[in-house]
Amino acid sequence: MYNCAHVFSGAGYHSESKAKEYKHVCKRACQQAVDQLKAGALAVEAVAAALVELEDSPFTNAGMGSNINLSGEIECDASLMDGKSLHYGAVGAISGIKNPVLVANRLLSEAQKGKLSAGRIPPCFLVGRGAHDWAISHGVPPCPSEKMATKFSLSAYKRNKRKMELAEKMDPGHNQTKRRRQSSRNENCSECLDTVGAVVVDMQGNVAAAVSSGGLAMKHPGRVGQAAHYGCGCWAENARNMNPYSTAVSTSGCGEHLIRTMLARECSTAMQSEDAHQALLEAMQNKFISSPFLASEDRVLGGVIVLRCCRCVEPQPSTNVQGSLVEFLWSHTTESMCVGYMSAQDSKAKTHISRLPPGTVPGQSLAIEGGVCRLMNTVD
Repeated sequence: MYNCAHVFSGAGYHSESKAKEYKHVCKRACQQAVDQLKAGALAVEAVAAALVELEDSPFTNAGMGSNINLSGEIECDASLMDGKSLHYGAVGAISGIKNPVLVANRLLSEAQKGKLSAGRIPPCFLVGRGAHDWAISHGVPPCPSEKMATKFSLSAYKRNKRKMELAEKMDPGHNQTKRRRQSSRNENCSECLDTVGAVVVDMQGNVAAAVSSGGLAMKHPGRVGQAAHYGCGCWAENARNMNPYSTAVSTSGCGEHLIRTMLARECSTAMQSEDAHQALLEAMQNKFISSPFLASEDRVLGGVIVLRCCRCVEPQPSTNVQGSLVEFLWSHTTESMCVGYMSAQDSKAKTHISRLPPGTVPGQSLAIEGGVCRLMNTVD
C-alpha cells in the first residue's frame, strides 16, 4: 500500500514571519491529496487536488494571488503528468481561470480518450486566449482577473512598478527594451521564485506530478515559464522495463533556467541510481548549477521535490513481508524552500522550511534533504 504525497510552496525566499502560513498550506495540500488517495482516487486526481489547495492560498504565487505582469494582468502556467499513461496536459499564460491545474488535468484526460473528429490529434498544451476558451467550453468556471489579485500581489506590483519608474527617471535614455531587461533582472531575485507543485503515488503504485505558477513578477505579457513546459516543470514515470523505480518530480525557480536544462526530466532519470540522495546531488550539481546551457548565468536558481518508490519482498522467519519503500527528497539553490510530505499511515503531514547552509551563496550552492517512508504488508 502506497498512498503518499509530497508538496512544496515554492523555492525562493520564505520569511520567518510567514513561516507558519507557508507550512500550513503545505499541510493542507498533503492532507487533501492523502484524503483523496484513501478514498480510492488515482494519483492524477490526488495531485490535482493538492495543487488546487496550493493555488487557492493567498500566500503562494499560483492561481489566486499570482504575480502581476507588466500590463497589470495575471497570467498563469500549469502542467500535470500521469506516470502510468505518460500523458501530459499543460496551459501557459492563461488568464481568468482560478485553478489552472484543473485545465491541465482536463487536457490530459481528454487526450486519453483518443482522437477527435476527422482524426484530429487532441491538444496537450494550450496558451493564452485559446486555453481560456477551451477551459470554459469544457466546464472549467471562469474567474475575473481582478478577483484573483490579492492585497499581497497588488502591493508587490505597486512596489515593483515604482522601482521601475524610479529607474527610468534616473536614466532618461532607458528605452523599452532596456526596461524589460531591467525588469528581468529584478524578477530573478530569489524571493520572487515561488512556483507550487506536488508529487503523489497511489495505492496501485502509480505516480503523478503537477506544478502551477503565476510566473515571475513584472514578466512580459505572454511569457510562459517552466511550469507549463514538457520535462521542465514536472515529470512522472512508473517503473517499467529496465527502470526499477517509479519517480515523480516537480520543479520551482527561475523558469528560464529550468527550461534550458529540462531539470524535471533530468532528475527523474537520475533517480534510477541506487543511492537516491547522491543521484539527486549530482543531478543538481552537474545538470543544473554547472550545466553548460547556463554557463553565462551568475546565479542558477531552482528547486525540486522528488518522490521515488519501489516494491520489495523481504523474507521473514514465519512469512514474507511485501514492502513499499517511498523516498521523499528535495533540493534547491535558492535561499529557502518550503516542503511537506505525508503517507496514509501518518496522522498529519510533516512540513519543513529548508534553507541553504549559512555563508553560502544562492544560485551557486545547494541544499539537499529528504525522508523515507517504509510501508509493510504481510503476504502469504
